[in-house]
Amino acid sequence: MAADERDFYRAIRADPFGGRLTDGQVRGIAAIRGAWMKTAPQGDPRHLAYMLATAFHETARTMRPVRETLASTDDRAIAILDRAYAAGRLPQVARPYWRRDGKGRSFLGRGFVQITHRKNYRRLSEALGIDLVSDPARAMEMEVAATVLVTGMVRGLFTGVSLADVFSATREDWTGARRIVNGLDRAALVAGYGRAFRKALG
Repeated sequence: MAADERDFYRAIRADPFGGRLTDGQVRGIAAIRGAWMKTAPQGDPRHLAYMLATAFHETARTMRPVRETLASTDDRAIAILDRAYAAGRLPQVARPYWRRDGKGRSFLGRGFVQITHRKNYRRLSEALGIDLVSDPARAMEMEVAATVLVTGMVRGLFTGVSLADVFSATREDWTGARRIVNGLDRAALVAGYGRAFRKALG
């Protein structure tokens, strides 16, 4: 590992990881950095920092692809979501998108950043050339999840807002960057993670 790599991991171990960094977290970070290098090798380091911050937040700090609710299986995630829906804790959901279709497929949230709904799996499939509709569980594969995260945020495929919209030569909006994925939910928190990753990148 090169000196700058050691410095990077030493820095993020302290902030935002709070003093401990596992092999699994390192593998996830490496996958995201690898996907970014393929997509934008001369790209803005603020973009990479915010992608890492997004994955850090969306995966509950694990830096590995996860299912919505962090369940260990699709069936468990579906059960958790069904209970929450029945109890009225998901008022934003008009139809339970996580329930299995006639072919047994569930389009619940998966990955470093949660893809939900069949239409979004289809959009990402078309953009990446990876069939996530026939087999949505592929979004849990490390390399696929990293490609979804990077391409989705670079091209604005999640909400229509891209990294270039909030980080450019004339703009740096760490809080507004949350709109790339999920409105302004926990925007200040994720912004803080982003700044920590950016500092570590040097």
